[in-house]
Amino acid sequence: MSENQLPQGGQDPQAAKAAPESSGVDLARVALRAAKEQAKARGAAAQQKKQARRGGGLRSGAHADGRDPVGLGAAINRLITERGWETPAAVGGVMGRWPQIVGEDLAKHCVPLRYDDDPQERVLTVQCDSTAWATQLRLLAPRLVARLNEDLGHGTVRVIKVLGPGSGPRRGYGPLRAPGSVGPGDTYG
Repeated sequence: MSENQLPQGGQDPQAAKAAPESSGVDLARVALRAAKEQAKARGAAAQQKKQARRGGGLRSGAHADGRDPVGLGAAINRLITERGWETPAAVGGVMGRWPQIVGEDLAKHCVPLRYDDDPQERVLTVQCDSTAWATQLRLLAPRLVARLNEDLGHGTVRVIKVLGPGSGPRRGYGPLRAPGSVGPGDTYG
């Protein structure tokens, strides 16, 4: 027999001496390990099938992902950011905080009506209940624009348009209204 030829069993005689033959216990361990792996695979497949029937996929685990519940504030902030509503939302917040921004006295007599967010305009329209308060607000307008832009970001409000008492929407009074009346007795030029 040459060196490259193997005996009839197909094994090298030296390798047969080096590797001990598997005993019954070793064979049982190998068979047990294979059976456990097969059972685990069947169990995982059954679990996925069960969850698919329930209409769910994998469940959320210990780490946060896109399926976890989110607080209302965080959900609203994400929605505002995704839709590009940062400026209108900020201006809406200013309208809600109007008394803190302009002061209690001025807030009692001047009310913000609307904000035009057209990039060329960016006008905040404010209505006052008398000509005296409208004049006062016109004098304060440059400082108020600076204050609003400080809160909202540079260039958010360019102009404050001041409306007097008769130039806003008509207020409807009760059924006992005097014929021909045009609203408050205040004149506005």
